[in-house]
Amino acid sequence: MQCFRHGAIAAALLAGAGAATAQTTIITREPVQTQTVVTAEPLQLTPVQRQTIYRTIVQQPVAAPAPTVEYRVGARIPDNVRLYSIPDSVAVEVPAVKTYRYMVVNNRVVLVDPATSQVVAELTR
Repeated sequence: MQCFRHGAIAAALLAGAGAATAQTTIITREPVQTQTVVTAEPLQLTPVQRQTIYRTIVQQPVAAPAPTVEYRVGARIPDNVRLYSIPDSVAVEVPAVKTYRYMVVNNRVVLVDPATSQVVAELTR
């Protein structure tokens, strides 16, 4: 009888130890993906680069966007505004502007970052 009691106690301890390890739960979570918003810095161009870009682009025939919107450096442009690719002749002379798009508003050339739709430079005579 004594042997039976020790066997029952041993079985209960082993069953309890197994249940205790089964209750241990480890929860791991994936790192939270955050969206990074990049604000474009104003484009730094020399006066010669600015003139080169302006002179070449104003010779291109383009449709003017709506003049009721104020286009200034750092502002986002509406999605419905048509943007044009930088001419190859400008991209060769000023490689820094190759990836940008442009529009002409009131005899001003407005350079826009197509990834953010933000105005990065405004060029005048």
